[in-house]
Amino acid sequence: MTSGIDGMDGDHGVTGFDALRRAMAENAEEPEGPARNARAEQLLAEAEKLNIPLAVIEALGHQLKVYNYSSEKAKMFVPFARLLRMWDERPEDFDEYETHSLHWVFKWMTTGMLDQPHVPLAAMEKWLGEMEHRYRLAGHSERAVRSAEYSVAAHVGDLARAERAYAAWLGADRDAMADCHACELHEQGWWQTQCGRDEEALALWAPVLEGEFTCAHEPHAVLASSLTPLLRLGRLDEARANHLRGFRLVRSMESMRSAYADHVEFCALSGNEARGLELLAERPAYFTDDGHPRSRLDFTAVVALLMDRLTELGLGDRPVPGPAGRQWTASELAAHARTEALALAARFDERNGTPHVSERARARMAQRPLVERLPLGVRAVRTAATPVAPPVPVTAQEPGLPALIAEARRLSDTLQPNAVEAWAAVARAARGVKLEPRDRAEIADHQAMDLGPAGTELFERAAELYAEAGDPGESLAARARAAYVRALAGEVDEALTVVAGLYDEVLALYSVDDTGVLQTASVLMSRARILMRQVHEAEEDAALPEAEQAVREVLALVEGRTGDDVRLAARVAEAQAMLAELASRAGDVEGSAELFTWAVAGFVEAGLPWFAVEYEARLAGLLHHLGDPVGTERALRAALEHGGPHLEAIGRAQLHLQLAEVVGGRGLDEEAAEHALEAAHWADEAGEGPTLGALARHQLGGFLLRQGRWAEAAEVLESALPDLSAETHGDGAVVQTQWWLGDCLSELGEHREAAERRLQAAEIARHWPEQHDHATLAHLAAESLGAAGLPAEADRAYARAGGLWRELGNVHGLIRSLRARAWLALRVEDGADGARELMAEAVRECEAALGETRAEEEAWQRLVGELGHTHRQFGDLLARSVPEDAEDDSIRAVLEESLAQVVEAIVVFASLGDDALDARTGAELAAGWLAADLSRPAEAAARARAVLDAYGGTDGSGEARDDETARARRAEAEQMMGLMEEQDG
Repeated sequence: MTSGIDGMDGDHGVTGFDALRRAMAENAEEPEGPARNARAEQLLAEAEKLNIPLAVIEALGHQLKVYNYSSEKAKMFVPFARLLRMWDERPEDFDEYETHSLHWVFKWMTTGMLDQPHVPLAAMEKWLGEMEHRYRLAGHSERAVRSAEYSVAAHVGDLARAERAYAAWLGADRDAMADCHACELHEQGWWQTQCGRDEEALALWAPVLEGEFTCAHEPHAVLASSLTPLLRLGRLDEARANHLRGFRLVRSMESMRSAYADHVEFCALSGNEARGLELLAERPAYFTDDGHPRSRLDFTAVVALLMDRLTELGLGDRPVPGPAGRQWTASELAAHARTEALALAARFDERNGTPHVSERARARMAQRPLVERLPLGVRAVRTAATPVAPPVPVTAQEPGLPALIAEARRLSDTLQPNAVEAWAAVARAARGVKLEPRDRAEIADHQAMDLGPAGTELFERAAELYAEAGDPGESLAARARAAYVRALAGEVDEALTVVAGLYDEVLALYSVDDTGVLQTASVLMSRARILMRQVHEAEEDAALPEAEQAVREVLALVEGRTGDDVRLAARVAEAQAMLAELASRAGDVEGSAELFTWAVAGFVEAGLPWFAVEYEARLAGLLHHLGDPVGTERALRAALEHGGPHLEAIGRAQLHLQLAEVVGGRGLDEEAAEHALEAAHWADEAGEGPTLGALARHQLGGFLLRQGRWAEAAEVLESALPDLSAETHGDGAVVQTQWWLGDCLSELGEHREAAERRLQAAEIARHWPEQHDHATLAHLAAESLGAAGLPAEADRAYARAGGLWRELGNVHGLIRSLRARAWLALRVEDGADGARELMAEAVRECEAALGETRAEEEAWQRLVGELGHTHRQFGDLLARSVPEDAEDDSIRAVLEESLAQVVEAIVVFASLGDDALDARTGAELAAGWLAADLSRPAEAAARARAVLDAYGGTDGSGEARDDETARARRAEAEQMMGLMEEQDG
């Protein structure tokens, strides 16, 4: 290759070929988009000034590549045409790499024309033929050609030709021109979905989804393409996971508008319309970018799908993100997007001579939701829906008023959850109808129950009607219920005064058989409930005896008289629960748990499991306090089961969250994550997303992290953070969320972002009395800063952590921070001396700690191991500190120093015996290689033999180890022995 002068001027102009290459490499790392494209155009202009043909060829190739991976794909045809002309005129100007690249991008041109409806079909067929001709001349397989032919045929809807080309593509040999495995599998799977073979598609995609094959845009595209097939197959957990993983990947990739559209489509089809709107808001330019019409068609079609869904849910007037320049409602954007999509599709069909693209666009926009609501775990605003549905015709089979009353009475007499609604239906049907006093009394009674503390007047009206109906006992019961709701409103003393009189009256009636046990028990239970309210509001426990006596009166009246009446059985169970409350209040936790257990059993045996839920939740708390995780888990599971469809959203969220914590405590992270996901979903449904929902997301992220599902965990934790606050959730939850998120980002290679999260967490922990978390977070932040290529910032963070470790007396943390700083120093120009001093300081700190320690054996051995590792790292650091241009004598002196440190490590590790065998043999091999570099083959061979002996490889003593480490050590030792024998020979 020809090289010019290496340099770059102050205005970003290049003054040499090497500088041009560096500038193109730097630009390739920039985010996709117009700014990167503009820089490529500038670099081409600079390349042309160098008067070096290869510089222009490379700059054209760079420009073509950045255009292809952007929303301005239409621009790539011009640089390609110029490259092809240069090749035809002077192929000798192209080196091997650029020759390969020219033929490679032929595929982009041929299939890229499909995306531009202004390019005639005949021109595409011509380019396909040209590609086939040039590939044959260059000796390439026809695999890429047949793949391109399949793409053309599939696009225009020529299914027979597409199937032939698909088979020929798969049958041809893979060579250097074939697309990467990941891209090929993506396209092959996509074709299976178009043929209605979702299972086959997912089987083809599995190696990409599992990370076996990857590239710049995979698994991004496969994750997106898999979403709707997974929903169709009912594989909802996988669909959720692929959305969270995949959206994180495509979010910053400007060129992946079609994949982004798949994620919006997923939201529309899975009941996540609100998240779909959030996705649209993140990418406003996608509405109007016209450099790639095919992906714009994909995007506008799913926008129409989402907006139609919102309109169907009665949200057509809701403001939504849309094209810039005006405000949009959902119904307005639905019409606009549909028009845009069909117009784009029509342009493609006019070019292709088939209706295929329009048919596919219409089918996509006409899809129906595949799941009513798939919880994702991320924060979501429920799109409260009032569906616009056609009127339901009234049939002649509507139940009459007598039937409605009979059914309502049956439901209330058996304490069914929907009794109140049944009496409300009676009230609606009875408008304008004269009812018997008893019927009117029960209507008023149940309306009052529905109103809660605001139902006092209706209870009193019900009492009057019961009296009019000739039921004085039920009249007193209704007045007692009125007194109880007054107590709920805070009027406990007034309620007690009223109920005392009612108590005397009902007992008098009961004594002369003028009322039954049911009505009497109702008054006694209301009195007990009011006294329990007094207990709850009292600062002292003086009210406990009176409340307990009242509860036991209920039991004395009802026990043995329940018969088949579930109402009386419920009184017994509720009284047992009250005694449990009183026992808990008195400090008798075990007695309270036993009484709650009886109460729960009473409700369940009476066929009223939904009444047991509240008490099962209380029982779970008590059992947790008593250290009974099995019982706690059993009670929580029972509460969820017994609540069934009658459980309110907030109660369901709380139970799932508690169960997540209990199950997670047993190490069942996958099930714990499922419960945390449910908790987040139901908290959102209850309107408690920023409070309980944030806590559930915090837990969910932690459980996903523990399963190694880094991308999903990161999405969930990032979603939780805006709602988490020290005031509501405690600063511990905020710090832990930041900490977990930093761990996820580190695993995902997003080191700068990981450092930010860890530093934010450290700043909060800095104010805590105990500083261990602060030190750990500072240390982790330093690791992230180092991995992000910010050595100066990393050194400061390690120094901060080191100071904290020293204050805490944590020698291991201090030593590791010093070692890390030494390695950072070595990366800086002229930093070798500083690196050496830091590592020497680490050795001194280790030795000082060993000299001072009187710790137990295990702690002492850990310190000895730390010293061994420090010597070993010191040796490695010295060996790597030698400049490439150093004199031989200087190199030899440093290698001798390095060897001395490694030998010291061997001695230290040997003192720990078999516990440090692998560390010792690693050091032995390092010493052997250093001896070889110092031209002492016999010493190196002796080191190798020592390793073989250590693993039972040569001396016949002991049983040979055969684990992975032992095999690797033996193989390296044998390699060293062979090389040294060759040198001796």
